[in-house]
Amino acid sequence: MSNVCFDPDLMRRYDRDGPRYTSYPTAVQFREGLAPDLYERTVRCSRGAQERSPLSIYVHIPFCSSPCFYCGCNKVVTRQMGRADEYWRQLTAEISMRGEYFDRTRPVEQLHFGGGTPTFLPPHRLSGLIDALARNFQLTDSAARDYSIEIDPRTVDTAFLRQIRSLGFNRISLGVQDFDPDVQHAINRVQPPDLVGDLLELARGFGFGSINFDLIYGLPRQSTSTFAATLERVAEMRPDRLAVYGYAHMPQIFKAQRQIIRSELPDAATRLALLQLAVNRLTAAGYVYIGMDHFALPADGLAQAQKNGTLQRSFQGYTTHASRDLVSLGVSAIGQVGELYIQNEKTLAKYGEAVDAGRLPAHRGVVMSEDDMLRKDVIQQIMCHGIIDLPATERRFGIEFDRYFDAALPRLRTLQSDGLIDRDETRISLTARGRLLMRNVAMAFDAYVDPAVAQPQMSRVI
Repeated sequence: MSNVCFDPDLMRRYDRDGPRYTSYPTAVQFREGLAPDLYERTVRCSRGAQERSPLSIYVHIPFCSSPCFYCGCNKVVTRQMGRADEYWRQLTAEISMRGEYFDRTRPVEQLHFGGGTPTFLPPHRLSGLIDALARNFQLTDSAARDYSIEIDPRTVDTAFLRQIRSLGFNRISLGVQDFDPDVQHAINRVQPPDLVGDLLELARGFGFGSINFDLIYGLPRQSTSTFAATLERVAEMRPDRLAVYGYAHMPQIFKAQRQIIRSELPDAATRLALLQLAVNRLTAAGYVYIGMDHFALPADGLAQAQKNGTLQRSFQGYTTHASRDLVSLGVSAIGQVGELYIQNEKTLAKYGEAVDAGRLPAHRGVVMSEDDMLRKDVIQQIMCHGIIDLPATERRFGIEFDRYFDAALPRLRTLQSDGLIDRDETRISLTARGRLLMRNVAMAFDAYVDPAVAQPQMSRVI
């Protein structure tokens, strides 16, 4: 993929709400009323089941001891460990129920604990979850596994980190967001840089690989000078991967964001400058720009996957293990088996009620049509590789590309005239200008999004 080129006028013109394409169809298209036996039927008949291919597992731990005002995750803020104990019991029960559907010969190549704050749970509870997973699925100690956990640096000491490593996790993701004290106070997330740096060095000493930092641009009180200082400190620490997300201010949906003072948010021009600063500083420091908001060192698995054409996108963002049936566990967790996306109940009460009644806590989902699968393939090519291979796509799906996507052609011509894409007889490819607007290009192939209609439930492209 080509280098990034900033065109501020063009980016302002294309800055709108749109999907992040961690799935297609996106969660907006999920519907309630799925048949009770749909999950079982899909699991039994899926290609993964027939081929006994490896699995991915996601486990959602929703608890946090204090609210981070920027957060848009499904979370429960509490200091009452009893609530977490009850959830832990229900989660282990769901693990047992899900495990009944899957062949134990299918190894779990990817495992991710997300939240909330997974490290809200004490080590013995995390150990109990790993034990439950090991009883019901085939966990592996292969060096090629990707077993990761999200960490709030304020919640973990040396002994806790050592315990996480002993449980089989070989990757961690640290929530950093920003190192500036004023920004940290504005978002209720105070953590000194030295705390993060010390934890990073401990993690390296314990043998964790591919350590990730999460950063956010567009936060209150953020300026180009303060964010430049954060980026400089991050580059010195040199994590293997970085996710630099744009803050999505949606207080009408996320209650905690109502604590943020709107007037303290960067304006559109500053927000764009912050993104440009991140791309320029990190690439100058030797990181490869993977796409959207991800960066990786050249030797990291993400950069290697992009280089060799195996990079994929899933609910965990960019990954090297997305072509797997995804077993998702816990409140609000979204999984995928074959052509079925399925999401668990979104509240602890409804989740617990279903599990305690011996039912899978499925809430809503969608079964992909043949059209969905074709469009998903095309969107994945854009988001992961920046190129749509036209002959290969036509052969794979038995279509004539221009005839099938006739409705998208006017939008593609506009994208081309604006310099976001190039096209010849064999491919459509993102230009340097188009790389930061790949979501806009993907939307041209999205049957559910009208580019002329606002999508307020989605984040901004920039």
